[in-house]
Amino acid sequence: MKLPITLVFIALGLFTQAKATPEEKVVEGVTYHILHAPADAVRILWKDSHGKQLRTFPVVAQYLELKGSAAKTLMNGGIFEPEGIPSGLLIQDGQQLSPVNRKDGKGNFFLKPNGVFLIGSKGASVINTDEYPLNGVEVQQAVQSGPLLLRGGKVHAAFGANSTSRLHRNGVGVSKEGIVVFAMTDFDSPKFPNLYEFAQLFLSLGCEDALFLDGDLSQMRSGMDMTKPSNNFGSIIAVIKTDNVE
Repeated sequence: MKLPITLVFIALGLFTQAKATPEEKVVEGVTYHILHAPADAVRILWKDSHGKQLRTFPVVAQYLELKGSAAKTLMNGGIFEPEGIPSGLLIQDGQQLSPVNRKDGKGNFFLKPNGVFLIGSKGASVINTDEYPLNGVEVQQAVQSGPLLLRGGKVHAAFGANSTSRLHRNGVGVSKEGIVVFAMTDFDSPKFPNLYEFAQLFLSLGCEDALFLDGDLSQMRSGMDMTKPSNNFGSIIAVIKTDNVE
C-alpha cells in the first residue's frame, strides 16, 4: 500500500533516533505523542519485589529509582481485568507473572488475532499470540494485549477504514531496525483515530508489527509529571535511562 507523502515525511523525521521523551506530532488531523526507544531501555512492570501490584506512575517511578534505574517516560501497558490483573501474558524481568491467554471472549483483547509485545534475547518483537513462544528466544519482558494492529505489514482483517469508532488509544510497534515505537493520542486532540487509522500510523512510522494496548484511561508521562497522581493500571511500560537514552 502506498502511503500518503505527508506520512512518509513524518516517518522519516521521527525515525532518526531513539529518545527518552515523546514528541507531539499531528498526523491526518490527530494529535499523537510518539516515542522511539531502544529495546534495552524498555521495562514492563506489574509487581514489586514483594509481589505487590504497582498500579500507578508515581509508585513505578519510585520503585525503579530504588532499584537504581531512572525512569524517563511511563505509559500504561496492556488491557487488564478488575483488580489490576493482566488479561494475558505478563513477564517481568524474566519471570512469568501471568500466563498467556488464548481463550475467546468479548472486547478488544479478544478481537483475534491479539498479540504479544516482548523484549527478548533477540531484541524487541510484536507477534501474534499464536506464535508465542518464539523458538530460541529468552524473554525478559512481555505483555499480551489486543487486538494486533499489524503483523508483517498487514492490517488486522477486522478493521474498517470507514469505521466511526474514534477513541483515545495507545499502542506499541517495532521497526525493522528493532526500535520500539510507542504512540498515544493526545486527550485534547481535535480528532481521534479508528483502529484502521491507528494501524496506518505505525506503518507510517516504519513499523510492520504493532499492538493495541488500551483505550480511554491511557496515559503517557515524562519527567516530573511521572510523580503526579495517575490512573490505576495493570502493567506499566517504562523507558529508563541507559547508555543509549539520556
